[in-house]
Amino acid sequence: MPLTSIWAATAPAPADLPPLHDSLRADVLVIGAGFQGLSTALHLAEAGVDVVLLEARQPGHGASGRNGGQVIPGLKDDPDALDQLWGAQATDFAGSTAARLFALVDRLGIDCDAQQAGWIQAGMAQVHLPGLRARMTQWAARGAPVDWLDAAAMERATGSRSFCGGWIDRRAGKIHPLKFARGLAQAALAAGARLYGDTPVVSLVRDGGVWQARTGSGATVSADQVVLASNVYTPAGFDPDLRRATLPAHSFQVATAPLDPADLARILPQGAVVSEARRVGTYFRIGPQNRLMLGGRGSFAEPQGPAAFHRIAAELTRIFGRSFAMDHHWFGRVGMTPDHRLRLLAPAPGLLAATGFNGRGVALATALGQVMAAHLAHGTPLPLPVEDRLRPLPFHGLHPVYGSLAIEYYRLRDRMDR
Repeated sequence: MPLTSIWAATAPAPADLPPLHDSLRADVLVIGAGFQGLSTALHLAEAGVDVVLLEARQPGHGASGRNGGQVIPGLKDDPDALDQLWGAQATDFAGSTAARLFALVDRLGIDCDAQQAGWIQAGMAQVHLPGLRARMTQWAARGAPVDWLDAAAMERATGSRSFCGGWIDRRAGKIHPLKFARGLAQAALAAGARLYGDTPVVSLVRDGGVWQARTGSGATVSADQVVLASNVYTPAGFDPDLRRATLPAHSFQVATAPLDPADLARILPQGAVVSEARRVGTYFRIGPQNRLMLGGRGSFAEPQGPAAFHRIAAELTRIFGRSFAMDHHWFGRVGMTPDHRLRLLAPAPGLLAATGFNGRGVALATALGQVMAAHLAHGTPLPLPVEDRLRPLPFHGLHPVYGSLAIEYYRLRDRMDR
């Protein structure tokens, strides 16, 4: 049985971007049509910048069209830690990412099933609760609309008795990520950006102060500035340190058959999305066609069929105390860094890149594209620090081995916390 995502099964047939056949000149070249690249191209075009975007496949083909569609503000660090690490401007930006995405959807009228119904971070063990309460309190001190949920409130909000407490962040919500990616592409085209699909970039070099990208067809794009928005899909011929600074991990997801009215009234009745506080936790929501969706860390090997998703399916049974019929199985590639922090990089004049969204890419990548465009078009300072060189992870080629060992170690610690 082939693997099919619920997103691909429920999105209208796209109007595919054409491939590039003729060489072009632009002010800015964007490589990659995920949320970051599409948002950057859109906002640059709206600012009057001549921008070309090249995508090896089609918009949303990678992680941007395969994720859980959870729109979560913030970064992995708590606000107080962010203030000390990168400054209050970074904290303010992190807290604004979900609002920026929903405002963009509203302004452009993108049909992507957007719903700002909140995000619940759920604790399964008492040991999780102090950290969750501290995180909530820090965001509350900055004006965020948050509330604490005890065990009874968690059961009412999620439909599960598995959680002993948690908090809800009402800035957050959910979208249909593939519809959103395709909507961003159409908006960028309407704004004047030139977008090309099925156009892999095979080399990127700087000559005489101008960047030149050569594509698989032999056509080239010359530009003064380049935004490399390919994350863990960065081609092998590009900056090797960028590729070796991030671990490509697989997130496995399943979607059930449509829930009956009784289950819909009990499971996530207010439409919130949920992620767990465990080290190797899951995330779940109600998705298209009233299906319950759940995702979590998968193996580093690409799954070949539904049997590879047995551990993820078992998590649904554990959380809700019953089994569900599964209609969809799929996976996506997530860029992870050892400290769970995003990396912005400017390794050469006129080249800007980002990698390692660590599972927060829906809101973060969209908002990052917006501020990158403002930086390139108007010189607006970026809210996060930019490094000129990334430190590659040692033995990066062995990441499936040590990554798998690390996941099993963290699963063991999670079992000990119960």
